[in-house]
Amino acid sequence: MTQTSNGRDFAVVTGASSGIGYELARQFVENGYDLLIAAEDDGIEQAAVDLRRDGQNQVTAVRTDLATYEGVETLYTKIRETGRPIDAIALNAGRGIGGDFTGDTDLKEELNVIDVNVTSTVHLAKRVLPDMVARGSGRVLFTSSIASEMPGTYQAVYNASKSFVQSFAEAVRAETKDTGVTITSLMPGPTETNFFHRAEMDDTRVGSSKKDDPAQVAEQGFKALMKGEEKVVAGSVMTKVQGAASKVLPDSVKAKMHEKMAEPGSAK
Repeated sequence: MTQTSNGRDFAVVTGASSGIGYELARQFVENGYDLLIAAEDDGIEQAAVDLRRDGQNQVTAVRTDLATYEGVETLYTKIRETGRPIDAIALNAGRGIGGDFTGDTDLKEELNVIDVNVTSTVHLAKRVLPDMVARGSGRVLFTSSIASEMPGTYQAVYNASKSFVQSFAEAVRAETKDTGVTITSLMPGPTETNFFHRAEMDDTRVGSSKKDDPAQVAEQGFKALMKGEEKVVAGSVMTKVQGAASKVLPDSVKAKMHEKMAEPGSAK
């Protein structure tokens, strides 16, 4: 990997103000990277403060709305202004929305899910990957989900967006296989973050249940990224079992299972 004069590599993490994104950023810092982190909320500034280690690692925060074209361009401009090549990037920003697609959910919110999860991921990847390929090195982590492998009953748009990310990551990995660039897909299960609250799913079984530790998910994702693995189902043993089951169960069965977990009012 390209080294800078301070001997540290440079990484970018989106959606890094909390949750899996913050923990991914922490993994990079603990492994000697300088960082540029991004999110739409003001928590990104505090995240940068918390991630700095005795002034040894540079951590730059960029507050920008990746749901917009201009927001992604702003982030890419800030990256280029560092004058440093990206050694690794975690395309982690994402959000969800729960509810009955035909009766309960808001179109504006669902389009925002697509803008964040799909459009911004493609946009930023289009900006940074050509530079990596031209340089012949780089590591890319796409945060997908085990939800990408099952119909998302009561999370129809979210699961579909993650299916896109998963397919996109695997296709780009195949296209870049001989370039020195590695593509890894991180596939967490339900994780203890603000995701379900923001998705208005507090009253669902999955929203109210015990979930995986984001630090554990991030550590497993980081290790897979460093090894150049194709993908990793990250989290607890139960999540890994669920990921394995998704490979063999019929879609109709998975849709019913998802319904039981995500149906509004299903919390016990």
